Amino acid sequence: MGDEMPDSSQLVIGADLAGSPIAQAMRLANRHGLVAGATGTGKTVTLQRLAEAFSDAGVAVFAADIKGDLCGLGAAGNPQGKIAERIAGMPWLNHQPQAYPVTLWDIHGKSGHPLRTTLSEMGPLLLGSLLELTDSQQSALYAAFKVADREGLLLLDLKDLKALLNHLRDHPELLGDDAALMTTGSSQALLRRLATLEQQGAEALFGEPALQLEDILQPTAEGRGRIHLLDASRLVHEAPKVYATFLLWLLAELFEQLPERGDADKPLLALFFDEAHLLFAGTPQALRDRLEQVVRLIRSKGVGVYFVTQSPGDLPDDVLAQLGLRVQHGLRAFTAKEQKSLRAVAEGFRPNPAFDALSVLTELGIGEALVGTLQDKGTPAMVQRVLVAPPQSRIGPLTETERTLLIAGSPFKGRYDKPIDRESAYEVLMGRKGLAPEPESVPGKPEEPSFTDKAGEFLGTAAGQALKSAMRQAANQLGRQLVRGLMGSLLGGSKRR
Repeated sequence: MGDEMPDSSQLVIGADLAGSPIAQAMRLANRHGLVAGATGTGKTVTLQRLAEAFSDAGVAVFAADIKGDLCGLGAAGNPQGKIAERIAGMPWLNHQPQAYPVTLWDIHGKSGHPLRTTLSEMGPLLLGSLLELTDSQQSALYAAFKVADREGLLLLDLKDLKALLNHLRDHPELLGDDAALMTTGSSQALLRRLATLEQQGAEALFGEPALQLEDILQPTAEGRGRIHLLDASRLVHEAPKVYATFLLWLLAELFEQLPERGDADKPLLALFFDEAHLLFAGTPQALRDRLEQVVRLIRSKGVGVYFVTQSPGDLPDDVLAQLGLRVQHGLRAFTAKEQKSLRAVAEGFRPNPAFDALSVLTELGIGEALVGTLQDKGTPAMVQRVLVAPPQSRIGPLTETERTLLIAGSPFKGRYDKPIDRESAYEVLMGRKGLAPEPESVPGKPEEPSFTDKAGEFLGTAAGQALKSAMRQAANQLGRQLVRGLMGSLLGGSKRR
């Protein structure tokens, strides 16, 4: 990019060996990217650097914190030793140690705000992948979702789906022409898979209040992009399918909800998918095809997707072909297969006559990378050997006290922390049997009045009851119109009408 001073209109990665900045125009950052390299080569610090650059430009970030140290973004750095030396070698960097606006999330709600979605929003295709269903079991699940749509039964959490499956076992006539799909074996298999999911603690993912995408996209008062971190340090090891499915759902929701933006000076959101191979490993071909389609199309909606993995070979070729920015940290090649993979990685860059990319790949030190950017016209630039710029935030994790203070000061405190269990399929079907649903209140904590209850107090009893009735009817209407979109399609349209 020459010797000019970089600014927030550029995604700065670092400096070449001559000390000149290496960056890509922020307006091309929706062309997606890849950060790859062996363990211990500096991928996490590169993620920090990129997340900071996006935040400075007013772009929201959502990333998974796999090792637990990416949360250092929430504290100011204290560069010393070799880090300080590298900063001194980049005088154009204007390095200022600072904390970034970080929001912490955790599916189980222990180390961040609880992160939830609903079964209806996830849809049968993604849920079937999560449950690892056979074709016949997947067909049975589709049939159950169709009944829920037709009967106006909201599927919010796992107990809703279990209640529906048990109800269909007793009333197979509700399935109509799909009755043959819901065999006794399929129904029992679905219930067993749901029980296994509960044993993995995945029931915490489903319910309300569900994540609202506008909260992710909301900038700070100063116009900086907020950095949202999902604590996946345990999740990715104990329930990797849950981790991958949530990220796929998030991608699908963004694709469905965001409008077309055309060419813009910067993205709305940058998504970092760490352990990216989990998104593709063992997923049905139909889901992989749709994922590749979404990755291709979502850039027009202002979303840049950045895959983080050990080797580019972990990603399908159709996905690799769509990636603009490539940051390749060091790789090790001991076997013939690894050497073949190494050559494929080197050949993925536009050659630079100044050096041999294949040789350099095994020589790269910690914090060094081969970087392929896009030129202003969107064509690949020659590969560069780059020293990654140190982040301005802390390299390393927050302390427990710092995490607690960060959560306590979050702008979303109180919005997601307490689960809501409104009337849905479980309550409706229990009511049809003449049984009262079991309350699921938190012991020792009084129930807070809902929005409609508060509205009733404000408007008066009669007006409040009318408002409650209208909102309940709207919810039921929504339940009847849950037609899932691209990643969980029943009918191929948008689910929000």
